[in-house]
Amino acid sequence: MSIYNRKVPSKVQIEKELNEKNNWGRWGDKSVYGAINLITDEKKLEAVNLVKYGKSISLSRPLPVLPSHENPYPAQHYMSKIYRGDKAGGAVDYIGMHYHGQASTHIDALCHVWNENGMWNGKKPEEVIDYSGAKYGGIESWKDGILTRGILLDVTKHRKEGYVRDGLPVHGWELEDIVASNDLVIKPGDAVLVYSGREEFNRNNQINWGGDKQKRPGLHASCLPFIRDNNISLLGWDMMDERPNQYGLPWTVHGAIFAYGIALLDNALLEPLALICHELNKYEFMLSVNPLKIVGGTGSPVNPIAVL
Repeated sequence: MSIYNRKVPSKVQIEKELNEKNNWGRWGDKSVYGAINLITDEKKLEAVNLVKYGKSISLSRPLPVLPSHENPYPAQHYMSKIYRGDKAGGAVDYIGMHYHGQASTHIDALCHVWNENGMWNGKKPEEVIDYSGAKYGGIESWKDGILTRGILLDVTKHRKEGYVRDGLPVHGWELEDIVASNDLVIKPGDAVLVYSGREEFNRNNQINWGGDKQKRPGLHASCLPFIRDNNISLLGWDMMDERPNQYGLPWTVHGAIFAYGIALLDNALLEPLALICHELNKYEFMLSVNPLKIVGGTGSPVNPIAVL
């Protein structure tokens, strides 16, 4: 596959990727599941058979309870004690969180974002979303969990730098090069995890990840054809979209949600996975992501697990 001959696409080209080359109607009466339809029973068995070492790695960041540059809306976690007689008892707790943004590891549902043409599969947000939740594309559509073959694309290894730098976004042709250099083949239904070195970036830079207008490094809109044409089911990433985008569009790579029905795993903690993949020289694994069953929810906090 050649994406625009390695030239940065124009705004017209990106708008065509989002608005004309979409997956609307592709899965008929099963479209509510989006690209998760690509994960067949055979695909799940393929993923299970990738486990050779019995090593499991959490891809979740800790619950972000402390305010920070990247966490302007910290999660609430309160503890209480209960008593049973004079000497026995227990502990209970309460959790409340605003999990979208740049701090919490979470999965975006298909109702999460839209553009002027509508939500995923052409639905109109004013008709299917109200204060009680989403009537289409809510996170409960994936209540049975997502289990598939995952592959790690390590941009830092490819660039021989610790992290993706501001002004040098990750392009789609670069992801193709990483696939080829690791002798990988992306298959329909795969989950692709793109590691851009966010932890190392944070150790060397001060940035307000939480600000909507804050500049930040990440993936360029040129990654959209890579996502669609490879028929992936889920994109996981640590840095997410480059911001601001050069096109003045409300959504670029996040637009894969409403254009292609892709599940997005935001703010994944990928540094530990990258380290063990380097150690084993193995960049494919079983990935399990299990959203909470929030009826009509726009997403869910998750603790994704990669098993090698």
